[in-house]
Amino acid sequence: MNLTATLGGMVRSGLGAPLVLITILAMVVLPLPPFALDVFFTFNIALSLVVLLATIYSDRPLDFTVFPTVLLITTLLRLALNIASTRVVLLHGHTGPDAAGKVIEAFGHFVVGGNYAVGIVVFAILTIINFVVVTKGAGRVSEVSARFTLDAMPGKQMAIDADLNAGVIDQAEAKRRRSEVVQEADFYGSMDGSSKFVRGDAIAGLLILFINMLGGIAIGSLQHNLPLAEAAQFYTLLTIGDGLVAQIPALLLSTAAAIIVTRASGSQDIGQQVTQQLFGKPQTLAITAGIIGILGLIPGMPNLVFLGLAGGAGYLAWRMRAKRRVEPVLPIISGLTEPGAAADGLDTREVGWDDVPPLDTIGMEVGYRLIALVDRNQNGQLLARIKGVRKKLSQELGFLIPPVHIRDNLDLAPTAYRITLLGVTAAESEAFPDRHLAINPGQVHSSLPGIATQDPAFKLPAIWIEPNLREQAQTLGYTVVDASTVIATHLNQILLMHAHELLGHEEAQQLLDRLANVAPRLVQDLVPKTLPLRVVVRVLQNLLIEQAPIRDIRTIAETLAEHSARSQDPDVLTTAVRISLGRMIVQSINGLEDELPVMTLAAELEQILLRTLQMGNEQTPLEPGLAERLHKALLDTAQKQELVGQPAVLLVPDALRVMLARFVRHGIPALHVLAFSEIPEDRKLKVIATVGK
Repeated sequence: MNLTATLGGMVRSGLGAPLVLITILAMVVLPLPPFALDVFFTFNIALSLVVLLATIYSDRPLDFTVFPTVLLITTLLRLALNIASTRVVLLHGHTGPDAAGKVIEAFGHFVVGGNYAVGIVVFAILTIINFVVVTKGAGRVSEVSARFTLDAMPGKQMAIDADLNAGVIDQAEAKRRRSEVVQEADFYGSMDGSSKFVRGDAIAGLLILFINMLGGIAIGSLQHNLPLAEAAQFYTLLTIGDGLVAQIPALLLSTAAAIIVTRASGSQDIGQQVTQQLFGKPQTLAITAGIIGILGLIPGMPNLVFLGLAGGAGYLAWRMRAKRRVEPVLPIISGLTEPGAAADGLDTREVGWDDVPPLDTIGMEVGYRLIALVDRNQNGQLLARIKGVRKKLSQELGFLIPPVHIRDNLDLAPTAYRITLLGVTAAESEAFPDRHLAINPGQVHSSLPGIATQDPAFKLPAIWIEPNLREQAQTLGYTVVDASTVIATHLNQILLMHAHELLGHEEAQQLLDRLANVAPRLVQDLVPKTLPLRVVVRVLQNLLIEQAPIRDIRTIAETLAEHSARSQDPDVLTTAVRISLGRMIVQSINGLEDELPVMTLAAELEQILLRTLQMGNEQTPLEPGLAERLHKALLDTAQKQELVGQPAVLLVPDALRVMLARFVRHGIPALHVLAFSEIPEDRKLKVIATVGK
């Protein structure tokens, strides 16, 4: 009892493993008496059996993750015992076959019958089996398993993310699965290295045998004056016994290593898996029984053995088939299944809301060649770029951009990617992870070898080039970016264009809650006393539609509170808010420049548009011919401004701003439409063009 308590205390205190290693090193240096060798050899055999059985009865390889460490320790223990026994054999082997203890004597006499020639053959066979068959095969399987496990990590992690995004698993289960993927990679990587210990141990056992045998014969005949035949008999039997005592545990551990790396994960131990998968179908046993029975009828064969085995296999096949006919009926008879439930193990639970996966606010699907871009283990930079895009947009627009859920999609082309918003595809393009995109900003007239395409974000002509052409392309005037930057820039542009779709009631409420920390009275008077939340949401969305930032939520709330008494129309309130945010809007367009270049409308065109507006509302369509001419004139001027690196701004009367903003929103997204009242007083205007002359 005291010994058990002492050992338990040592293990809990963390002294168990150091003491084991110190004991192993002590066996290498200090001489051991024969009795101690008997104890340690017996313990070694028992430990090997424990490890083998633990491997067999574990449900999954990951249930025995400490196996590589145990394999190393047991290998060191066996080698230390070889050294200790070698010392005793060479020092006292001339005294008789029991010089190295009873265990070595028993293996030298009982196992091989006292015949050292038979012992050498048996030892050689064991070594060949261990070294050539078991160890070599297990090492190869470990190497392949480690490589494929590491290669499969990105796909497994993305599958976990897909299940999490689809609502199949929760965050805790996703965390557990990710940890399991990492453990699996670490385990098979360790097993790849541990297999080298087993292989080296087999080689060491063979070398130790011949060294002990030759050294013992030389010491016995030269130092102890034994006849050569007697010295050969004594030392050979002792060496063979020593070798067998070491090789049998080595073979057990090699077998355990081979089992653990060759089995698949499951909810059953290996015995149950073998029984179910090898003998699970009665046809297998029935055909085997027929073939063995035919062989048993051939004259000269051991008929009794063959026919007896055929009868046993046939009986087992008959029992299994009869059991299968009864099993499907039993659940129905005992009332264990509901009406209409399947008896073959199918999921028969009622469909519920948990079966409806939530939509990703922002999603990205990638082809299999782009998986490396989102895998940190392969130095993928796309996740960091996307995080940077979210942070930048959140700071610029004034609300938190939702996370981007990334998953692989084998239905896509290998180099394709797709961006989705609320489950709907917003954009789709291609990126080549092993190339760079050389974008022509408009002034480059030289060509480069590569794949001609368009920049997905801004639709500029571009070429996918080899990385070694990067410096040449930059010298010619191209803007060169890698694949991760291309995708991140495309995502940034899509999110900027659809920012209003990302802001809903929940996000608006969070903005108001943050404002309530510094201006609680303002929020209390605004929502829901003055305006319902839906109107506030609509105003914020209107601002984002025209890429007006909503960072200054305090000014927005104060303006809404001031004008809500006169109107609760979201469009009217949006106009009032834009006037209040004029300084921020102009600064987001033209920075800190004192002079703002603008386009204006000719007086005649303004009058025509005002009359059109008076006939209906802001959504009244323009006459087709007029709309076409106006669109062409605005597009040409906007493109000229882009070429010289200046913003394209159309300055119009307040009454026309909403109508013209909607008119150019999709056709000319780079054109900003501002009203006269939105221009700060300290800003100078420079009219660069008059449209409609």
